[in-house]
Amino acid sequence: MRLTTASGRRLVAGIPILWLLVLFLIPFIIVFRISFSEVRLAIPPYTPLLTWRHGSPVLQLHWSAYRFLFTDPLYVSSYLYSLKVAAVSTLCCLGLGYPMAYAIARSHAAVRPVLLMLIVLPFWTSFLLRVYAWIGLLKNNGVINNVLMYLGVIHHPLALLQTDFAVYIGIVYSYLPFMILPLYANLEKHDGTLLEAAADLGARPLRAFVRVTLPQSLAGIVAGSLLVFIPAVGEYVIPTLLGRTDQIMIGRVLSDEFFENRDWPVASAVAIVILLLLVVPIMLFQRLERRELEAAK
Repeated sequence: MRLTTASGRRLVAGIPILWLLVLFLIPFIIVFRISFSEVRLAIPPYTPLLTWRHGSPVLQLHWSAYRFLFTDPLYVSSYLYSLKVAAVSTLCCLGLGYPMAYAIARSHAAVRPVLLMLIVLPFWTSFLLRVYAWIGLLKNNGVINNVLMYLGVIHHPLALLQTDFAVYIGIVYSYLPFMILPLYANLEKHDGTLLEAAADLGARPLRAFVRVTLPQSLAGIVAGSLLVFIPAVGEYVIPTLLGRTDQIMIGRVLSDEFFENRDWPVASAVAIVILLLLVVPIMLFQRLERRELEAAK
């Protein structure tokens, strides 16, 4: 019986480990290896790392792709622009998502499933279709400009499409549920008697929220922020359809290097640097979770 139980546990734990090994670790090793190669006109379009000389293998590591990234202003500006867009979008999602998650968590139990369904409802339609819908809303003869001109608010169409504003709108609209759901899961577990105790001790609602609710929801804030920030850094579709043509995000640069320039080493180096930039907030989140678990014990 013990052997069966132990084997079952290994099997349950082994399936996700195998999944991560096949779909993450092995592709990561391949991309990491290509990033230390040099481009060439061949198939595959990069030089091998191991070559044979006089019957013995020789390892050849080339750092030219990484040097190119940090010396070419296009890549530096794309990285900084991507981080800025992701950070601003995350803050906007937090500002909008926290009140919504708080309202859902404090609503009647019979109403919560309906409200949560309304949050998840946009996922029932195609992501690409939803982004294209914003083009119809934001273009010069789109719905927003036509309504504002009809009401007399403006006399000439506003340049809303192909701007940073359009990118923020698209990312916030697309990733807002990823902020609301972790926050709701956290806020729904809070003990309401703590707020009652704070009120009995003379704390006003705002002070009770800052001193009681906000610290307890820190884990939900971090989780939601990571779920928005990480995919927003590498976002490709939204900036391509809604964003500026003179400033591109790093996801577009990565795609152009792979499919247009056929420079796989540089594209792989771009992907590795993105991953390193995203590992830091993930490690901070894990450290925060570890501290909370230790404090709970």
